[in-house]
Amino acid sequence: SLEVVGFCRSSWGVTLVDVLVRWIYRSCDKILVSSKGFVASIQARGVSEEQILYFPNWVEPVYREISLKEKTGKFFEDLPRGFRVLFAGNIGEPQDFGTIVAAAERLKPYHDIHWIIAGDGRMAAWAKTAVSSRGLATHFHFIGKYPSEKMPELFSLADVMLVTLKKDPGLSTFVPGKIQSYLACGKPIVAALEGEAAHLIRETGAGLVCPPGDSALLAGEVLKMYQMSSEDRLKMGSRGREYSDKNFDRSMLFQKLDCWIREADGSFSGNDLKS
Repeated sequence: SLEVVGFCRSSWGVTLVDVLVRWIYRSCDKILVSSKGFVASIQARGVSEEQILYFPNWVEPVYREISLKEKTGKFFEDLPRGFRVLFAGNIGEPQDFGTIVAAAERLKPYHDIHWIIAGDGRMAAWAKTAVSSRGLATHFHFIGKYPSEKMPELFSLADVMLVTLKKDPGLSTFVPGKIQSYLACGKPIVAALEGEAAHLIRETGAGLVCPPGDSALLAGEVLKMYQMSSEDRLKMGSRGREYSDKNFDRSMLFQKLDCWIREADGSFSGNDLKS
């Protein structure tokens, strides 16, 4: 992670962190991973498979499907009309905004496709400059950051949600937390990434996935969503929400965690939830 985000580029720094991580792992009875892609890396540092437990990011209760009655129509009344592709979250180097901008440029003839960017980050200024220089100002709409409690309403106004990660072996093991939020809100997803996150979206049947860094393929997937009927997009979103309810519910996951802890200290009961 430190290398991918550019925080630590020296080999000695990475080695020092690795030594610290190995010491932490040796000191733990159990290690929880939010992505199954982390397992191999942890095992390579001397941890047995039995010590590693899959504990995915849970969905906060605020993220849920919004009904028509709950939409105020005021908070986001300035959103453009048309087909809305919404990206929410950090605008940084790992999110590979260059590919997003290049994909939007390929779809420039479709004047009613709008790219809504809700968030901020170290690459935000670069992204705005790139959009302007390519004549895409009328296609992109940078609306800034909003509190979590407003995000489900914003999501409900989008036709499709967007998630991207740049091509990198380290990033392929990650599942961005926004994916769980998108799924919980019942929205279809277009993704340009690989690894665990790509597998999750395909497994849920909630969206379309293409390899990272390929603007032509990303533009193609967005166009497929654009040409798809609203009913088919709704079915995609519904599949994602159902998967989220079964696998990312916070109460269910914390109950499982509680059982793991009591099992470890000998207070686990046969009537408790099995891991």
